[in-house]
Amino acid sequence: MSFFQSLAAAFKGGAQSRVPLARNFSSPWFFAEGSARGPFEYTGAVRRAYLDNPVAQRAVRLVAEGIGGAPLMPTDPALAALVRASSAGQALLETLASQLLLHGNAYVQVVKDAAGRPVELFALRPERISVIAGADGWPTAYAYKVGDRTLTIPVLDEDASPNLIHVRHFHPADDHYGAGCLSAADQAVATHNAAADWNRTLLENAARPSGALVYDPGDGAGLSADQFDRLKDELTRAYSGMTNAGRPMLLEGGLKWQSLSLSPADMDFAALKAAAARDIALAFGVPPMLLGLPGDATYANYREANRALWRLTLLPLAGKLLGALAEALGTWFPDAALAIDLDQVPALAEDRERLWAQVSAADFLSNAEKRALLGLPPAE
Repeated sequence: MSFFQSLAAAFKGGAQSRVPLARNFSSPWFFAEGSARGPFEYTGAVRRAYLDNPVAQRAVRLVAEGIGGAPLMPTDPALAALVRASSAGQALLETLASQLLLHGNAYVQVVKDAAGRPVELFALRPERISVIAGADGWPTAYAYKVGDRTLTIPVLDEDASPNLIHVRHFHPADDHYGAGCLSAADQAVATHNAAADWNRTLLENAARPSGALVYDPGDGAGLSADQFDRLKDELTRAYSGMTNAGRPMLLEGGLKWQSLSLSPADMDFAALKAAAARDIALAFGVPPMLLGLPGDATYANYREANRALWRLTLLPLAGKLLGALAEALGTWFPDAALAIDLDQVPALAEDRERLWAQVSAADFLSNAEKRALLGLPPAE
């Protein structure tokens, strides 16, 4: 019995009481905006990662767009139209995959017509949602807060059909909220952003001087305060910045130019940035080679890295999303299934070709058994 079936049975009074959740209601690991705040602040982390960091944004988009554009198995046309529809101008599956990666929770509101049939699946902002638990700890409703207004959405409707679908990643310290990949990548994102700010400062303000002016007075007298200020102002105005790069310098008597090079600490800082970028890719399950990160020799080529991305990241995440949607929508579509059509995924073509060759060469199998192993329907 699925979660929604057991909840509907309990709603109708036809099932035994569920086991209460051993939930600590004072848990600090709430990610929803408007509820208890934990050590991980989601809104600021999203701004630093998805809006300011190219590695994190590309990793999220690579996974989310891959799932959003993946071909689905032939199923009920109405169900396929619901899943393939856009949510606020954005593909539903792509939005849900992004929310799972960043927040760890994805919420889908089931919009119904007058007859109680679903007409739209709408992805809600996860940071605006708080779980309202019953006396036994199980969710009974969800509070969606926008500004000063709060909308309470019951888990089930009057006819015991789901109003909201909650998909979440595993969280070892919380029963109601999931943990996103961004919480694990937050420190790596901060390190990478700090390195980018350092490099920008080098370009704009010459934080690491390319050289030094050495004054060697012949009579033993140093520069006066006015001379020092005039020299510093002239260097800042005429020789610093990108527009003055490579401009020749005219030196007066007693001044000579001494070039400086990158110190070992500067070189280590560049390596630290690359390591932070690889940690970001690791947190989101994307092979670093696909993000253009140097020094990655794990995969022999992009084809193997792309296949690993599908096998290790996209397919498990898509299975979680499609399984949750199919379970909740099974009330209206009991015989329909949601799954990715592996035969239509170019990155998995070699795997499917190898499987077809192995099954075709198995003479001890009947045609019906071969079709079943390949995931094909029985022959007419």
